[in-house]
Amino acid sequence: MVLKTTRLNIRYIESDDWKNLIEIWKDFNQSEFSKYDVPHLLDEAQVQEKAKCWAKASPHQEHMFFAVCIQKEMIGYIDFHKNDCGYECGYCFHSKSHGMGYAKESMRMLMEWLSRDGSKQFVAGTALDNLPSVRLLTSLGFKKIREEKVSFYKDENDKDIYFDGGIFMINMG
Repeated sequence: MVLKTTRLNIRYIESDDWKNLIEIWKDFNQSEFSKYDVPHLLDEAQVQEKAKCWAKASPHQEHMFFAVCIQKEMIGYIDFHKNDCGYECGYCFHSKSHGMGYAKESMRMLMEWLSRDGSKQFVAGTALDNLPSVRLLTSLGFKKIREEKVSFYKDENDKDIYFDGGIFMINMG
């Protein structure tokens, strides 16, 4: 399966994408926004296994993982997880592709494609201080529906380190 936009090719993640995932996650782990997400794996064997699982799951519509590519170069990925009302979605793009509209273009295409099965509601969470992610979601038409305290890390005293997260939702059609 390949979807095409003016500039991008979007396809299911394949097992061989594990090297691309490592590069995207290495880049992400160095970003100021990594503190707002679970640590990404960098061990080759673990990432190979994750890519294999993602590739196997994707065509079944419950958990889908898409590679976003310029030509054949993978610049990021988007995932969708089916829920009662539609899909929960997430994304991660290499920093060299930030600010060029690729995430917006690919998210819009995938949400329109997934809406064809009658799923009209999409939900995404992000740190409220992750302004690029908040801008992406709002530019796509998502609205913040609630805030929550989120923690992925602990301090030196083993206490959770919290940040303010937002849950955003869009109803299409």
